[in-house]
Amino acid sequence: MAELIDIIAPESDQEGTESFMERWFKQPGEYVEQYEPLLELNTDKVTIEVPAPAGGVLKEILKHPNEPVAPGEVLGRIEIAEKAQVKTVVGAGAKTDPGVEAEERGEIEAPATAAGEAAQELTPAVRRLLRQHDLAPAQISGTGRGGRITLDDVETYLAGRQTAPAPASAPASAPASAPASAPASAPDIPSRKIPHTPIRMRTARHMVESMLHTAPHVTAVFDADLSAVIAHREANQAEFGEKGVKLTYSAYFVIAAVKALQAVPEVNSRWHEEALEVFQDCNIGIAAATESGLVVPVIHRAQKLDLFGVAGRLQDLTERAREGKLAQPEVQNGTFTITNHGMTGSLIATPIIHQPQSAILGIGKLEKRAVVAEKKGKDVVEIKPMVYVTLTIDHRALDGFQANRFLTEFVEALESWPAKA
Repeated sequence: MAELIDIIAPESDQEGTESFMERWFKQPGEYVEQYEPLLELNTDKVTIEVPAPAGGVLKEILKHPNEPVAPGEVLGRIEIAEKAQVKTVVGAGAKTDPGVEAEERGEIEAPATAAGEAAQELTPAVRRLLRQHDLAPAQISGTGRGGRITLDDVETYLAGRQTAPAPASAPASAPASAPASAPASAPDIPSRKIPHTPIRMRTARHMVESMLHTAPHVTAVFDADLSAVIAHREANQAEFGEKGVKLTYSAYFVIAAVKALQAVPEVNSRWHEEALEVFQDCNIGIAAATESGLVVPVIHRAQKLDLFGVAGRLQDLTERAREGKLAQPEVQNGTFTITNHGMTGSLIATPIIHQPQSAILGIGKLEKRAVVAEKKGKDVVEIKPMVYVTLTIDHRALDGFQANRFLTEFVEALESWPAKA
């Protein structure tokens, strides 16, 4: 009897880690080399590859796309075999992955094409939508980096196809038995369904759990004058650029948040029923929008970095987050999160806490506003670059006093930014 080897989901050292099957690179009956990438798992908002534990034929698939996967769970089985022994790629009676047609392939692989190479760069969400609507990548013009096809490109193509005029047909005559006064039935509303990505499904569950089942949310709102930050950025961004680092406002927000967390360490915490766990390291998560959903890469030990170090780390993490190339540790062990929702025009928001953290900082849109200031004992109106900042707290762990003190320290750090810092 041929020997079967289990394909095991990797263990995780992070409590509460949740994984979903993303896709298989092989189908039952196909040969796979030992250590060759065999499948992808979507875990904690990053995609990881699982290699084949042995060389042989993929005999059985037990977990299919979008199904939850537990650490140590058996995902499938490989039958030990030498490549020379494998004559048929897809064996008779093999259980295939739903949604993927079993193809009979010869031993000679098809030559690579430009369209095929581009398809390898597609995100899981794009691949899933193409497969659902039976589309080939070559049918769609990509607008992403390097001509990459984005989710918006596919949706735009589908919207254009749905609005194309239907072929003319002869009008159907009304049934003879229908009364002349019978009202016409309401037409169906045109619509389409966009399948949820694993990231979107997990985010939805996580937000409901945080908001409705775990933490009572309270939000405090301050505003900040960014005049000092803008002056410093204008004076230093060219120097940063020469070193290959983009100096963004988010880097300033991280540094200011670290100073505020050090002044009010209770905010950098996790609630337990028996105690409040306060962390020594400031592991700052930065919410980043991607095609598949919201990802929160983490700047670990941000208190050890200066502005240049934070800016460089931010640039690296956000770029790789949007390319789907983050490693699992880079989205884990965050102790505090910043979401810069103002980048898309929002003035004020009350973001949901990224559990099990105790607070989340929201940054609104930077805009010029009329502000009343006192000069020489008189009130004067000045135009200043202002931004609303919010701190949403877990009211089990923190009170309004700590929230207001944190925001006071945060705003002070921004407004008193030294010109040569």
